[in-house]
Amino acid sequence: MNILHIDCSPRRESHSRRLSAAIVEKLLTMVPEAHVSRRDLGREPIPHTGAAYAAALATPASLSAAGRTADAVLPSEKLIGEVERADAIVIGTPMNNFTVPSVMKAWIDQILRVGRTIDSTPAGKVGMLEDRPVFVAIASGGVFMGDRANQPDFLTPYLTAAFGCIGLRSVHYLPLQATAFIDEARAAELRRSLVSAIQPEMAGLFAAQRITS
Repeated sequence: MNILHIDCSPRRESHSRRLSAAIVEKLLTMVPEAHVSRRDLGREPIPHTGAAYAAALATPASLSAAGRTADAVLPSEKLIGEVERADAIVIGTPMNNFTVPSVMKAWIDQILRVGRTIDSTPAGKVGMLEDRPVFVAIASGGVFMGDRANQPDFLTPYLTAAFGCIGLRSVHYLPLQATAFIDEARAAELRRSLVSAIQPEMAGLFAAQRITS
């Protein structure tokens, strides 16, 4: 069992980091032998795609297996490989200006690739990756979900669409909201509640995976 753990906050002790760590910890209690791979986009951001990458994707060779070895797509290939090797993905991210931070957008731009993770058909985009659970821990200073929502949410619909177009449809959101107005004791209580609420789905997903593996 391989878990890919990604964090996007630049802060060492952010709410999203603590929540994503709590999710990984819970997964490890369920699958103690699991291996955790780390990618810290907040502290070690990846470069945004440049002209060479755009040119590579504009040529037919980029859509073939041989195109994977082109220098311009090697960073993308490495990131896609991390996703492919993961049985589960855990992402911790703040909500920045109603959506994902730019470091996460840079990662998404590298893993969404026509001919590699996306098949472009007359009927639309079709994911080429096998589905696997994705747990997204979101920290927001305001409230964007539920009856008390007072700001837009472009983060969850965007990630649902982005992950869905590469085949990742089992996306689960754990929103830790109103962090600007709570202390650490309350944040810890909310983290426990969020992780506890998702535990039955974790168990079901991994039970199904063991049956099919």
